Amino acid sequence: MNYILPFLSIVIGFGTVLIFKPKNQRNIKLLLAFSGAFLLAMTVFTLIPEVFHSLEHSHEHDIHDHNAGKKIGLWIVIGILLQIILEFFSKGAEHGHMHHPHSELKNAFPWSLFISLSIHSILEGFPLHHHHHMVYGIFVHHLPIAMVLTIFFLDSGIGLKKTFIFLILFALMTPFGTLLAEFIPQLGRYHIQISAIVIGIFLHISSVILFETSENHKFNHIKLGTIILGFVAAYFT
Repeated sequence: MNYILPFLSIVIGFGTVLIFKPKNQRNIKLLLAFSGAFLLAMTVFTLIPEVFHSLEHSHEHDIHDHNAGKKIGLWIVIGILLQIILEFFSKGAEHGHMHHPHSELKNAFPWSLFISLSIHSILEGFPLHHHHHMVYGIFVHHLPIAMVLTIFFLDSGIGLKKTFIFLILFALMTPFGTLLAEFIPQLGRYHIQISAIVIGIFLHISSVILFETSENHKFNHIKLGTIILGFVAAYFT
């Protein structure tokens, strides 16, 4: 499931746009709000407790080291800063924020967007080897992002073929990160630190999603209900 679900979420998002051709951006914003709430709750309910639990049982952990938790917090902050840097190149695609279509995409593959999204997705895949339940958070997170990217690319005139290639390669990145974590033992030694970085990434992305899907930073009743539903669904996942 750690390999299949992250891949399927991109494929389903891509296929949904091709089949149903959604025009109502409001529905996509609601789906983004749900995904942001779900991802935030999964991070708080699952990933953060498991990281600190792993720290307590790590053979490298000194019970007299009172700064151990603070060090994890440092890695979380690094994750937040890393995501901010990546968004200089991705223009916020990780949280569904895309600018108006650019005609220059017709003649050039969006390499900066692809590389930044790939780094983001590979890092997302690392914790799945140790924190399996997070795969559901990534699935829900990637689904609306794939829809937004597909709509953006097709409106930009990049063409169906390039859009398909981009999204398939993007879909492979999270499973690739999980594969690296599983088969490179050296990475396993740093799974707590890498997971903490991913926590920072998720905290930044999910909080931005919740604000960007609300006009003027105000929540209406439907969006508030959608966000609460995302929290509840994550709690029982």
